[in-house]
Amino acid sequence: MNYTSKFQQLADRARAQVEEVQPDQVDALMAAGAVALDIRDKEEHDIDHIAGSLHLSRGKLEMNVEGLIPDLQTPILCYCNAINRGALSAASLKAMGYSQARFITGGLKAYRALPRG
Repeated sequence: MNYTSKFQQLADRARAQVEEVQPDQVDALMAAGAVALDIRDKEEHDIDHIAGSLHLSRGKLEMNVEGLIPDLQTPILCYCNAINRGALSAASLKAMGYSQARFITGGLKAYRALPRG
């Protein structure tokens, strides 16, 4: 997908502010208590998502996250289809005080590309 330069610059700045999680780390992190947070639109989530993840679309993230995840110390793994929306969401959460907000590098596409045994 081609993004505007201003959007891509914003997403790149967000990526520089938060830690990335590799797709092959997601299952272990979730088993240890991390919350995978699908920030894509509902239609995207309904088609496919990481099992056990919570859904909160990017457009309502800041308004509704405290009701969904009240503990600011919760490890959160934001994801979209690839990178940008996940990074933007993790940066917003970090700015709100969620100290362990991160994003999944490559998003759902990279997670689904992992070999499954």
